[in-house]
Amino acid sequence: MRTTLITDHPGWETSSDGTSVRLMAAGESLWLATHDEGALDLECVAGPEDRKIDTHFTVAAALPPRAPAELMAGLAPLGSVLRVPNPSLWDAVTTAILRQVVRAAQARALYRRWCAAHGRRPAGRGGGPAAAPRPEVVAALADEEFAAVGAAFHRTALRAAAAAHLERAATWRRMTAPELALALQDIPRVGPWTAAAAAADYTGDFSVYPHHDLAVRTWARRIAPHLDWPDSDRAFAATWRSWTDDDRQLHALTLFTLAWGNHAPTQRRHHGGAPVPD
Repeated sequence: MRTTLITDHPGWETSSDGTSVRLMAAGESLWLATHDEGALDLECVAGPEDRKIDTHFTVAAALPPRAPAELMAGLAPLGSVLRVPNPSLWDAVTTAILRQVVRAAQARALYRRWCAAHGRRPAGRGGGPAAAPRPEVVAALADEEFAAVGAAFHRTALRAAAAAHLERAATWRRMTAPELALALQDIPRVGPWTAAAAAADYTGDFSVYPHHDLAVRTWARRIAPHLDWPDSDRAFAATWRSWTDDDRQLHALTLFTLAWGNHAPTQRRHHGGAPVPD
């Protein structure tokens, strides 16, 4: 069975030969993920190897049988979707905040500038991918340092998130995905869209992902252009959920759709407009 890696997180960088790499923070450790020729390798490159990096496989059999045939015909060939849930709750929150208001391509570039300027790398590696800066680092940044990487708009939310994470992270990590998506909304400037995106990234449960998200709507329409898709965000989300019987099917339908878009040919790429602002 074919396995498709979804590289939706902006930390993934893909070279011209198809090799994808990502540096991830897991507690005090840094792990390098490399995906090449269908194989995923996870290597601890800094710190103790005392934390296992999870990988989640979602099979096509989990897709909802009541979903339209045209949509399923586009998604089923992905086979099994492999996703590496974000091992860092802080990075998941940071990533979701940096996605506010800007387009997807802009958010990816912004995240990489943010990490390169203030983030973490293994000792001795001056180049290559970097992990997100620690919350205590973010809390101490001056306004000018946010502006220098293009994150002036996000500084209020990032500072509030850093303070909240330092105080409540231990409690958040024990929560289920729906609980986390609700709890993160207590952070100033973090609304339902940002909280749900962060919770899905960290837990790997895309049943809580914002299903009215522009990316979901865009790719669904590209896969099945002949369907009579609802015009409004709310109606789209309601229709999306109506095809599923449980959270497992909702997770699979959403994840497969995002994975399809993740691997759509370049000439068909549409990075979309701004996410729903919080």
